[in-house]
Amino acid sequence: MKAVVQRVKNASIAVEGETVGAIDAGLLVYLGVGKEDTEADAAWLAEKICGLRIFEDADEKMNLSVLDTGGGVLSVSQFTLLADSRKGKRPSYGDAAEPAKAEALYERFKSLVAAIVPVTASGVFGASMEVAYVNMGPVTILLDTKKP
Repeated sequence: MKAVVQRVKNASIAVEGETVGAIDAGLLVYLGVGKEDTEADAAWLAEKICGLRIFEDADEKMNLSVLDTGGGVLSVSQFTLLADSRKGKRPSYGDAAEPAKAEALYERFKSLVAAIVPVTASGVFGASMEVAYVNMGPVTILLDTKKP
C-alpha cells in the first residue's frame, strides 16, 4: 500500500456537489492499494499513520500525533498512487489491485483507523471526487508498506 499523508487545517470531499466527508484539523490520507497488498499492510499503515508525530507541541517541535491533538483522519482511495510512469507519457496502473480487492482493503484500513482515532471520515470508493483542503506547514509524508 502507498499513502500520501498531509497535515491539514481542514479537509472535505464532495461527490456530485454533495459533501460526503469532512474533518477539521488532522490528517488527509490518500491511499493506493497494490496487487500484492494484504490486511497486514492495512494494519501496519493504519497504526503508522495514526502514530505519526507530525503536529507541533508547545515548543513548536513536531512531536505530537493526530491522537495527541484530538484531530481527525479523512481517507481517500486513490489508485493513481500505483502509477508507473517510467515509460512513455501515459502512466500504467498495472500494479494497482483490482477494484474488489482494493475496496476491501480500503474499507479495512478505514475501520482500523476508526478503531484508533475517534474522528474519521472518507470519500466514496471509485467515485469522482472533489477534495478541498488547507495543508498546514505544508507537511506531506509519503509511506509505502513495501519499502523498508
